[in-house]
Amino acid sequence: MSDRVAAVDCGTNSIRLLIADVGRDGRLIDLHREMRIVRLGKGVDATGELNPEAIERTRAALHDYVDRMRDAGVGRVRMVATSATRDARNREDFFTMAAAELGRAVPGAQAEVITGDEEARLSFAGAVGELPADEGPFVVVDLGGGSTEVVLGEAAADGVQAAYSADIGCVRITERFLHTDPPTGEEAASARFFAAEQLAQAFGVVPVERARTWVGVAGTMTTLAAIALDLPEYDSDRVHLTRLSLDQVREVCRRLIGMTHEERAALGPMHPGRVDVIGGGAVITQLLADELARRAGVTELIVSEHDILDGIALSIA
Repeated sequence: MSDRVAAVDCGTNSIRLLIADVGRDGRLIDLHREMRIVRLGKGVDATGELNPEAIERTRAALHDYVDRMRDAGVGRVRMVATSATRDARNREDFFTMAAAELGRAVPGAQAEVITGDEEARLSFAGAVGELPADEGPFVVVDLGGGSTEVVLGEAAADGVQAAYSADIGCVRITERFLHTDPPTGEEAASARFFAAEQLAQAFGVVPVERARTWVGVAGTMTTLAAIALDLPEYDSDRVHLTRLSLDQVREVCRRLIGMTHEERAALGPMHPGRVDVIGGGAVITQLLADELARRAGVTELIVSEHDILDGIALSIA
């Protein structure tokens, strides 16, 4: 069997692909990364179901991903779905579609819904692999479209000490609270209050006060970093392992929350599919900066391009 693996992460907002070879030391050697905004979870918070049009958008992206897997000679594939699919009553429609597509590359391959706890552990494994062990313990935050995972642990294998998946994300919080362009102060305050309630539950389970280093992953965090760096366009190499002071984090979040849709869209690093939900992500990130400074005394945020996608690939390496 080929040592070439493929990982697919299907979240609330995006679907992402990693194709990699597995080195003799067990590390991944990247061959291809790709991300598309498909908004699979659009409306799930209100309706409890995946929209057929959203499933079709996801199928079209996955079809192209599978074509690339076949061309690359992938021997193993793992596809996971997270918050939106966990919450949907009609998720079997999604599974049927995914199995038909994945089977074209690896017979019998299927998508799976993972728990919030496993999502957190996979994110942690992908995020801390390149960081110095002596900067631990790490608190890794994976801020997605429908959920936010908070994980504490060390860089060693299976170093996770505690994890929690909170039911907040940039899509979920935007759809519930941020309806005006730009959001009103009352809307932003309501969003922050709700996020604070959800994160309080996470902090009740995860002893973040033990952390020395905060690592942020996923699209909200990487976009914030690119804006803080004043990049003319998105550059993953520049963003990866960027260190931002908490004052920088707060300032970028404040700007984004107060911007109109048109102003956000004009930002060079902004992906069109994030324009309408990045404000919700900024509300959550701003709150995290305040809480982690208060509870753990952290002074900066490290933004990693490596996250749950890498953890998925490592799990089958």
